[in-house]
Amino acid sequence: MPKCYIKDYPRPQFVRREWENLNGEWDFAFDDADAGLKGGWQLGGFPADSRTIKVPFAPECAASGIGDEAFHPVAWYRRSLPAAPPGRRAVLHFEGCDYETSVWVNGRLAGTHLGGYTRFSFDVTDLLKGGDGGSGGSGGGSASNGGSGGSGGSANNGNGGGENVLVVRAADSDSLEQPRGKQRWRRENFGCWYVQTTGIWKTVWMEYRPPICVEKVKMTPSLAEGLLRVEWDVSPGCPLFGDGLELAAEISFEGAPIRRVACSVSQPHGSLCADVRSDSAMTWGLRAWTPEDPALYDIEFSLLHGGRPIDAVSSYFGMRDIKIAGGRVLLNGSPLYQRLVLDQGYWPDSHMTPPGEAALADDIAKIKRLGFNGARKHQKIEDERFFYLCDALGLLAWCEMPSAYAFGDGMARAFAGEWLAVVEQHYNHPSVIAWTPFNESWGIPGVSSSREQQHFTQAVCHLTKAIDPMRPVISNDGWEHTVSDILTLHDYEESGAAFLRRYAGKEGAVGRGSFHNGFKAPFAEGFEYAGQPVIISEFGGIAYASGTGGGAWGYGAGAESEEAFLRRLDGIASAIGSLPYVCGYCYTQLTDVQQEVNGLLDAGREFKASCEAVRAINEKQNGAAP
Repeated sequence: MPKCYIKDYPRPQFVRREWENLNGEWDFAFDDADAGLKGGWQLGGFPADSRTIKVPFAPECAASGIGDEAFHPVAWYRRSLPAAPPGRRAVLHFEGCDYETSVWVNGRLAGTHLGGYTRFSFDVTDLLKGGDGGSGGSGGGSASNGGSGGSGGSANNGNGGGENVLVVRAADSDSLEQPRGKQRWRRENFGCWYVQTTGIWKTVWMEYRPPICVEKVKMTPSLAEGLLRVEWDVSPGCPLFGDGLELAAEISFEGAPIRRVACSVSQPHGSLCADVRSDSAMTWGLRAWTPEDPALYDIEFSLLHGGRPIDAVSSYFGMRDIKIAGGRVLLNGSPLYQRLVLDQGYWPDSHMTPPGEAALADDIAKIKRLGFNGARKHQKIEDERFFYLCDALGLLAWCEMPSAYAFGDGMARAFAGEWLAVVEQHYNHPSVIAWTPFNESWGIPGVSSSREQQHFTQAVCHLTKAIDPMRPVISNDGWEHTVSDILTLHDYEESGAAFLRRYAGKEGAVGRGSFHNGFKAPFAEGFEYAGQPVIISEFGGIAYASGTGGGAWGYGAGAESEEAFLRRLDGIASAIGSLPYVCGYCYTQLTDVQQEVNGLLDAGREFKASCEAVRAINEKQNGAAP
């Protein structure tokens, strides 16, 4: 584990030691009539019939203490906040709140945010009573990652002593233009869509940092050169720019010092570069990150003025390289056969919120025990601790944007803004090896022939590549691709023999003609195959409910027994593995989810069929020679 690891710390790649977890019991009220604003609830006065909720669990799930699955358009939260320690700024972080969030501290607006899946933050120092947040930092109400700031003021702001009151209003909708992933927009579950999630569903926490500080870092490894490039941001408006301000980075590996580099800081943004090769400290010179050997380097960032440290942040990174060449995905220059499992990240009592950090680690351990080397995190931006654990435990990860289901100007604005925040937030994780902004034409239903929708997918892919030129981007996972670094195909054919016949000829599978028995074409009109790697990124989905026989919901006929389940899995996986032009697959899915019983594990995370047998099926699939 990296040196910076702190149990339950919600932002494991950018760690400060002064922080406070705000999860736990909060006051809570639904507001179906949307009367709270007129009633002054933002000032802290909640209705007499308000109740308590256990944050970070959404009110729809049992773990919240409420368990109300009906749709409620507005929910309110309230709790007290501590004052900032002397000389520190207090930054309030929400890891995820669905969907439109407004935040008040002591009756004053701290800021707003649109989106359900990414972190957003507000500096609330100047809105707090008591304490001394220092000077030189941003005023109360400043925001990051898509939030808009509220009113601010000078430090302390004359607030005096007394209780600090935090109030949150979360507004949700059933709009199909809202990026929602697998959250239903009807009143009952249907198909593969599940109970909606309203309001706070990830950790809320307070960070205490100095007035002048490191705001963020973007770390890019270059394995061939043995270099780590770091782009950094420090507090804007800093009065110390060009006055002996310096940023230093100290790199080590398993306690052995590797390199210290530093640069002067004369503006809010800059970069530095470090050579991480070290023949004196280690015989191998450089350690590459792989799933089999998830080697992580520690890095400590220090902001210094006149040689005196004024801020410190701990992090880690992995040296690995992802490229596309010769119709293959290369990891560190070697062909990578991806054996992925589709992971939706739902739990029976807590829905999209993990019950705890241990639950995430247990899922990853079971994925690896089943013989997979990666997970396609499907229609959800998971708790960042999941990606940290993938980094530390060695699991490849595809990061996928939750879909909207109708195209329009509102969808385009909301989708693009939140997706770019996703890419920036998870850029530094070595385990993340692919970006998937769209899935199965959801939200872009006319992409096959609509130039507007095609332009949108192209724009999103190019924007993603502008931020991250190193990882492959998949334009529309499953079919109807426009520009795409990988051609991904979804096929739930039940018979391995039929699957093999369908895909035996590469040209028939990847050309403009349709596959899937005439269902969908691999490419949208005007686009064609250009030698990309091919991955069957959804298959299987075999319904099998242990002890209940067939008939439960999944793809195709239900398996009547464990033997029948394993036989069908082996037949399809082996057919895929024998195709020389295919370089990986993704099995649907890891666990049962609500009405779906096509998981390898049941909803309680118990193996439904022999783990060893599934592992043996997976491990013999390493790709046929091209």
